[in-house]
Parts: sequence; C-alpha cells; structure tokens
Amino acid sequence: TPGSSPRNLLDMDTFSKSDPVVVLFLQVSGSSEWKEFGRTEVIDNTLNPDFVRKFVLDYYFEEKQNLRFDVPPGSHSALFGVQDFLGQAFVALGEVIGSQRGRLERPLTGVPGKRCGTILLLAEELSNCRDIVTMQLCANKLDKKDFFGKSDPFLVFYRSNEDGTFTICHKTEVVKNTLNPVWQPFTIPVRALCNGDYDRTVKIDVYDWDRDGSHDFIGEFATSYRELSRAQSQFTVYEVLNPRKKCKKKKYVNSGTVTLLSFSVESEFTFVDYIRGGTQLNFTVAIDFTASNGLPSQPTSLHYASPYQLSAYALALKAVGEIIQDYDSDKLFPAYGFGAKVPPDGKISHQFPLNNNVENPSCAGIEGVLESYLQSLRTVQLYGPTNFAPVINQVAGTAAQVTDGSQYHVLLIITDGVISDMLQTKEAIVTASSLPMSIIIVGVGPAEFEAMEELDGDEVRLSSRGRYAERDIVQFVPFRDYVDDSGNQVLSMARLAKDVLAEIPEQLLSYMKTRDIKPHRADPE
Repeated sequence: TPGSSPRNLLDMDTFSKSDPVVVLFLQVSGSSEWKEFGRTEVIDNTLNPDFVRKFVLDYYFEEKQNLRFDVPPGSHSALFGVQDFLGQAFVALGEVIGSQRGRLERPLTGVPGKRCGTILLLAEELSNCRDIVTMQLCANKLDKKDFFGKSDPFLVFYRSNEDGTFTICHKTEVVKNTLNPVWQPFTIPVRALCNGDYDRTVKIDVYDWDRDGSHDFIGEFATSYRELSRAQSQFTVYEVLNPRKKCKKKKYVNSGTVTLLSFSVESEFTFVDYIRGGTQLNFTVAIDFTASNGLPSQPTSLHYASPYQLSAYALALKAVGEIIQDYDSDKLFPAYGFGAKVPPDGKISHQFPLNNNVENPSCAGIEGVLESYLQSLRTVQLYGPTNFAPVINQVAGTAAQVTDGSQYHVLLIITDGVISDMLQTKEAIVTASSLPMSIIIVGVGPAEFEAMEELDGDEVRLSSRGRYAERDIVQFVPFRDYVDDSGNQVLSMARLAKDVLAEIPEQLLSYMKTRDIKPHRADPE
C-alpha cells in the first residue's frame, strides 16, 4: 500500500498556496502506455501535504511494476493545463519495498528550470490474517457404528460462508477401531478456518470411516476460532450431537465428546517482512564463454550483438537483473565468465571476473555488468569445457559467511547448456541448498536441456552421493520459450523474468523457516 507525501511543492496559485493531489498511473506491462490507477484527496492551500488516501496494489516480486506519480495542483478540475503542473516521479514498486523501512523519497521533476520539491512514498503490507494454528483433538465414548468392531473415527472441519453455506477446510486422519481416538496434531491457516473472522461458526462433523466411501455420520458440534483459542489455557470439551437420534430418543444425551487438547498460534512471515526487516538480496552473474556458443563476431553466434539488438545473453541478464537490483542497496554485482582462455597467459578459467579485477569482481549496476560482459567478449578466447561447479562453490563460499538471514544470494547462470561437470555440479548444489542462496539457470540456444531439468529438481529432489538437497534452490528456463512471434521483446523478457524469479520468495522463506530466523522488525516511525 504506497502512501504519499510531497514536500516543498512549487507554488502555482497567485493568491494562495497550491491545492495538490497525487494521481497514480501504472505502466501496462510490455508497453509504454500508462493507465490511471487512482488519486488521493485534494488538500487545500499547502506545499507540504500528507495524503490520507492509500493506494492498494497487488505486489509481485517477479515483475517490474512501474509507477508514475503526477502532482497536478488538483484544485478545480480533473483536467489541468501543463502550466499548472507541479511535477511527477517515476519509480518501480520493488524500489519502494526494497528501500529502508519501505520509505523512499524521490525528487519531483517535469517543470523545466524549476525545483519541484520531493515526494515521500511509504509502502506497507496489508496483513491479511497470516496466523497459522496448530491443534490436537481426541474423543471419548463415541457411538459404535461398525457391526463387528468399534468405529474408525475421523473429523471433518467446515468454515461457514457469508451466505450460510459451509466449505470443507480440513479432514483429520482415520484412527482405526476405537471409540476413544487421539488424532495427530495438525496445522491450518486461520484464513482457511474462518476467513479472518474470529466469531464465524466453525462446524465439525465426526464420521466413522467405511472402506466403500459411505462413511457413517456419528455426530457434530459447532465452535468458533475465538472459542477454540481459549484452549490455550484450558481443555475444551464439546458434546458430539446427532440431530436425528436426538429427535428419536427421549433419553439421548450425546454421541460422545471431543476434547481440544492443545491449540497454538504462530505468525507466518512473508517475503516482504524480511525485505523490510533489512534482508539484502545479493545478485551474482555467471556467463558461459565456451566455444559451443560460436564466434562472437559471427551473426550465428549466441553472443553476437548486432547494432540493433542485444544478444540472448544480454537480454536474459537485463530482464532478471533489472528486477533484482531493486532489492540490493549497493547495486554492486559480482560478474564472472566460465569456459574461456583468459589473457595474459591463455589459461582456461571457470570463474574469471568480467571486469578483469580479481580483487573486486563487482560491477556497478546492471549496465556495468553488460559493459564488462561486452568487454570480455573482445579479450578472451571462447573455449571449454562447460563447468558450473566452480562458480556455484564461489557464491556458496560467500553465502556461508553470513547465515543470520541478513544476506541472501541469487546466482544467475546463463549457458548454452551442454554441461561437462554434472557430478561436481550436483554435489555443489546439494551443499548450497543449506545456505542462503538460490540459483537461476537460463539456457540459450537450440540444445536439449535435460541435464538442466534434472538440476531444477521440481519433479525429483536433487541428490548427490546419497545426500539429498535440503531445499529446491534451482530454477531453470530455456530462453527460446520466451521469444514470441509478435516481436514484442519487452513483454517476452518480462515473462522470462517472471518465470525464473517467481520461486525466489518461497526459496528465501524456506531457508529462514528451516533456520528459525525471524525478520527484524522495522523501527517504528
């Protein structure tokens, strides 16, 4: 939810101060078109307005969401003349979220020769009930339903909807042949249980399991999240009632009882919590300089850049890098090449710095990486083999130095895909899976990429010498899947970035969770 507060605006009213308003425009993905999203209220007669109205946007880490804030004077009309304009600011939503404590100040520009003041943007995540509940239940003296044995009971939980209907939200396991079952503890998001409304009815049915699926109804009881949560301090016992039996039998008491043994609540942290708490994403690039790419001077080469178009390598690097850089405060990116003979002595290297500086391989911004990449193409000799392990181990070594959750590393490997050191690479990835890092592989060119699919580990968890990867940290995509016939390169590169980056937030969260690392709370204002 970005809020906005311009400061020291230009004074456009002859007799009083300006009456500003902020208009938010969103850029349509893959085009230069802007669409109005909303406006703040108008604040009369001030050059330092604090707007109350917030803009509620859906945030996607993996997309470049460009925003434009226009500050017309607001006063009397939806249409305003150029002469009344107080300034505008362009920013990506990721920049606001990635900035310290979600606060970003930008100069307003657009009025030639004048200083227009600044705009302060604040972003906060709407907490949509992120709690998760763990509870355990048991039952006593349930009705016997099976002819030969006792019952095989299980519970079904339903949340009630606004219209009075019920939606199933959880089933326990079946406990066989007992009238006094104890079910395993289970975990469920509060959202799923009651949609964030603590007093909404939660209905629980008790069934006797039958092999043919015609489970027998034992009884039911109703409660609410608020009532369940009282079990944190005491056992809660519910009577299980069967309405049909109750009508038929005068002496009917109940069909048994269910006891809530334990109930605990934990907050589920989000990716934004960690970013706002100061976690930095460190982006490293590794580019394939093996001979199979073809001579860079030839138009058939995967490294060939014409005066009119970047190479596939440069396009992939730009697409992914421009999104990640918003979450890296120093904007310095280590960049390596592998599989080339490097001057002065022509030694084969699998992790040479693109900027030719062994002491400090970092390049300034994505533009700096692109510059160093193009420079390297002119100075090294493409060779081989295609070894991934050295550069993965290099980044893993850096990631291993800070494991407290304040730093998370993302390695982008761009390759033409015929990998030579598969065993060593698998070993390197399995080791890296316990570190704060993720690996993105973009395959360029026409090769078959089966080996990359194996490294991706989506279908089968990656293993090496009997050790399994602790987390899935590799995401692979073939570049050719994103080159569309329409020729809209901006849109197709946005799709590529979206697909390779979509898993990063989840991978970061899985690292934090397994290490029980909580986000630092952003200091209150």
